[in-house]
Amino acid sequence: MEQNQLHVVFGTGQVGQTLANRLAADGYNVRAASRHRPTGLSDQVDWRAVDASDPAAASEAAQGASVIYQCLNPPYTTWPTQFPPLQRGALTAAESAGALLVSLENVYAYGPTGGVPMTEAHELSATTVKGRTRATMTRELLAASESGRVRIAIGRASDFFGPGVTESSLGERVFAHALAGKPADFIGDPTLAHTYSYVPDIAAGLATLGTDERAVGQVWHLPGPETVSTSELLALLGAEVGHEVPARIMPVLLLRGLGLVNPMMKSLAEMAYEFQEDFLLDTKKFTSTFGESGTPLREAVSATVAWYRDSATTS
Repeated sequence: MEQNQLHVVFGTGQVGQTLANRLAADGYNVRAASRHRPTGLSDQVDWRAVDASDPAAASEAAQGASVIYQCLNPPYTTWPTQFPPLQRGALTAAESAGALLVSLENVYAYGPTGGVPMTEAHELSATTVKGRTRATMTRELLAASESGRVRIAIGRASDFFGPGVTESSLGERVFAHALAGKPADFIGDPTLAHTYSYVPDIAAGLATLGTDERAVGQVWHLPGPETVSTSELLALLGAEVGHEVPARIMPVLLLRGLGLVNPMMKSLAEMAYEFQEDFLLDTKKFTSTFGESGTPLREAVSATVAWYRDSATTS
């Protein structure tokens, strides 16, 4: 794909900002659109203040785009009401511009898998509120593609972690706690295998989907670090911070009880199944098509610890 073509990234959160900076560093003409300007956005990126839930505003921000990346993510507790309109704004913008729409998704739509590795062909059989919301949004994108409204490529990743990621199951209650000498907070069984996706790898995968025609019209699981158990990951984290990092398990019943008064706790409780069975993301389709990629887990953990350490020093 020609580098003078315009790539527009909707959403400048943990993935969107990393993706915009990467595309700009690779020499592409990049615009980022979000409600608030992030502090770490490259000077090479043209930023626009946009509410993507307004289709007209989203279309104006994406005028002239060849590729649009949907990296939007509303507050965790407001997914059912706020997320679908945000995606529709990006979808309308892509249709208006005649652009390829690359959409970032997680794997909530699959629901419980019984420990079987998730492939792109896995049925969208979610039973949770957020999972059903995600499944409905996926079907909306696929329908738009099948009707010829817009070309799409969907990239899916598992639970995020990495520099700048705080609101995640592998966020500040793990890395910041480890640096402070506190136990890492988890739900479920830490001895089970669990795929975690590293944000720079997610951004790299999305950039590939937006710049390689082989990606168009398909769903892709984005590669990342090797999958190990959460306990093994904590051992790597302990080696990095210089002391053992024990896991403090939060009972699901407690989360459900707290969820009666705290919407975030309720949201976490409904996704607990991910940590009660092996949770494995199969990325062979991507790597067999585009080549091996993904950051080694030890390297990813080290970079994340360095970011948290630096943040603690400068705050």
